[in-house]
Amino acid sequence: MSHEPRPRTVVGCTLLVIALGAVASACGSDGNPLSARPYDATDQISFRNLGGDGKKSDPAKPLEVTAEDDDRITDVTAVDGTGRYVAGELAADGSRWHSTEPLAANAHYTVRVSTEDDDGAPGRRVLTFDTGKPTSKKRLGVEFGPDAGEYGVGQPVTAKLDQPIKDPAQRAVVERALKVDSTPSVQGGWHWVDDKELHYRPQEYWPAHATLRVRSNLDGIKISDRLWGGPAKELKLTIGDRVIAVTDASSHSMTVFKNNEEINQIPVTTGKPGFETRNGVKVVLGKEYFVRMRGTTVGIAEGSSESYDLPVYYATRVTWSGEYVHAAPWSVGSQGYANVSHGCTGMSTSNAEWFFDNIRQGDVVQVVNSYGDTMETFGNGFGDWNLDWKKWTEGSALTGGKQQTVRDTSRLRPAAV
Repeated sequence: MSHEPRPRTVVGCTLLVIALGAVASACGSDGNPLSARPYDATDQISFRNLGGDGKKSDPAKPLEVTAEDDDRITDVTAVDGTGRYVAGELAADGSRWHSTEPLAANAHYTVRVSTEDDDGAPGRRVLTFDTGKPTSKKRLGVEFGPDAGEYGVGQPVTAKLDQPIKDPAQRAVVERALKVDSTPSVQGGWHWVDDKELHYRPQEYWPAHATLRVRSNLDGIKISDRLWGGPAKELKLTIGDRVIAVTDASSHSMTVFKNNEEINQIPVTTGKPGFETRNGVKVVLGKEYFVRMRGTTVGIAEGSSESYDLPVYYATRVTWSGEYVHAAPWSVGSQGYANVSHGCTGMSTSNAEWFFDNIRQGDVVQVVNSYGDTMETFGNGFGDWNLDWKKWTEGSALTGGKQQTVRDTSRLRPAAV
């Protein structure tokens, strides 16, 4: 039996190759303007703020690209030597493009402009230019937080400025240059806490096991006539498992969820009348194996009927003012039945040790159905999540609340998490 291929198979393949060749030839014909090599668009576009005659471009002025005659601009990219892209806006008719954010001082830029003529043939122009020095030596420093490491899904990113920024336009320049990239990508935004601090959080909690890269593009950017952006150290954070502890003050019980699965239910006691535990979402600030707790630190007079001075173990801090989740062996008889604490969430020593070992900084601790006030948004820890998304975006100098997605803030039961 012969193993040679049959002649008609060879002919069929040959015809197929010829046919494909004919198709490729047709697609590459001069009749299709999209397949043509881009022409040199030097004479079809003009630039503004490129310096020239030995002068450098003014970083305080916008870059502008204009199409000449009947040509139109289809795309413009401008990037400096560090990889920072310049945002810009292209007119609907393709006649003009201009930058919408400041250029950096002392930077080398590469600009790529794509055009097309009346017949749809593509044009291209690539050029480089350098920007001049800042007109002021005063620099704005930015420090990102928290420290690099692994955190829970509730951890906000912070940016602390070394000088106050009050002017809305200057705030917009600063905020636009502060970047938070997450993998996987999520919607998020900055909120101005005050003149010297911003917080960044997503609309919902961070995805479990996400990676965050925080950086500033502010170096060399003009903020005002007397202030320019300075360098800032990048920050990398990783997010751990999704751990959320929900304390229901009315049922005296804490339910702990990990990656949306209930993993423990703990009898607790919360603040008694006059010392009610704050409602709302808090974020774990840290853990301390031993804390000496004194009533005088929260305004209770020494020697009064409410005075206390106690050694406390397995203390997980949720506010700077002294609210903890901790071991409270003296109140075990009330845990699960009554609220008898001075505002902290108390539990047995074994349960507190388990909680201490299974919680990390940035994890979420939420209190529902307490008669206490709502957790402060800022200043006493991270109460950032107690603002719905619309309110959060109102604190941005860029959006000013234009994003309208609203998060439900009704009282929650543990089963809702």
